[in-house]
Amino acid sequence: MADLKRTVLYDLHHEFGAKMVPFAGYEMPVQYPMGVLKEHLFTRRHAGLFDVSHMGQILMTARSGRLEDAARALERLVPVDILGLREGRQRYALFTNEAGGILDDLMVANRGDHLFLVVNAACKQADLAHLKAALGADCDIGMVEDRALIALQGPEAEAALARLVPDVADMRFMDVGIRHWNGAELWISRSGYTGEDGFEISVPNRFAEALARALLEMEEVAPIGLGARDSLRLEAGMCLYGHDIDTTTSPVEANLAWAIQKARRAGGDRAGGFPGAGRILRELAEGPARLRVGLRPEGRAPMREGTEIFAGAEGGAPIGRVTSGGFGPSIDAPLAMAYLPAALAEGTTVHGEVRGRRLPATIAAMPFHPTRYKR
Repeated sequence: MADLKRTVLYDLHHEFGAKMVPFAGYEMPVQYPMGVLKEHLFTRRHAGLFDVSHMGQILMTARSGRLEDAARALERLVPVDILGLREGRQRYALFTNEAGGILDDLMVANRGDHLFLVVNAACKQADLAHLKAALGADCDIGMVEDRALIALQGPEAEAALARLVPDVADMRFMDVGIRHWNGAELWISRSGYTGEDGFEISVPNRFAEALARALLEMEEVAPIGLGARDSLRLEAGMCLYGHDIDTTTSPVEANLAWAIQKARRAGGDRAGGFPGAGRILRELAEGPARLRVGLRPEGRAPMREGTEIFAGAEGGAPIGRVTSGGFGPSIDAPLAMAYLPAALAEGTTVHGEVRGRRLPATIAAMPFHPTRYKR
């Protein structure tokens, strides 16, 4: 792993006994001695600390100095209402391409006089280039290189973080703000990728280890690796870029139409005007041919990514494939997501081919495990 990058918390991971694996060009902790299943359940019951410093943090400021101009510029690349995003709030967004596919998914925060974007690690350099090429004439756009990013997730996350930063208790889901701790400026959002209440905290590199240690000294906080992060987000029905969404999937097919606000839809104040608008607006109006759905396989055998799905127990061509799948510790059962014909209703039985055998699975609502955000 000599050519892989390391986050500023690399030594801390080793100290806590992490197993390190390559992920998006970084050496990242996949699990700690507790193990993936117990880490998953610990996060659901208490508070898990995740190092997500590999992700991209981007600042975007209009050359005019007006936040409104930065918002209008970004709307040229995403099918999302950025202009209507209030100061101190953030919103899920998607970069789309001319074919209506997804280049990346991201979070966008309104920080008063500029926008703060958090993008996926594997896409961050491409996203930065995309932003600069399309919007560089109107906006100053730059990657934040001197800050780590940690996520504190779980029902006891608020109590833990509030010991260090008391007024985070006043934040609600998708609020963002700047707070201070021991001389460090923290950029905090009440959000995450687990379906639990929690926070994502951007912290200067030189303070990152001290902040992580201060949290990990608390009884209700434990370090959590990428393995449990994946099973937690899967139970929450959340997409992983490059697996459940990519350049071949539209936001509507991906069951992410909720992320496209009224202002950007047909008849809205700023309808269209983003890459792939023709296809995306058509699918909103007419419905897509296929849709990302949840699957609950019968029995205990998981249906993993790539599993082909068939309508019947025998014969016929595949009707879709699993994009993410595994075992859900909180529901004590296998679960999966797949793209299937949109006409198939929840409760329909389909069959996944696992090791040469077709096993039944039921199309199920997502999330598989209830979300617990503080609204």
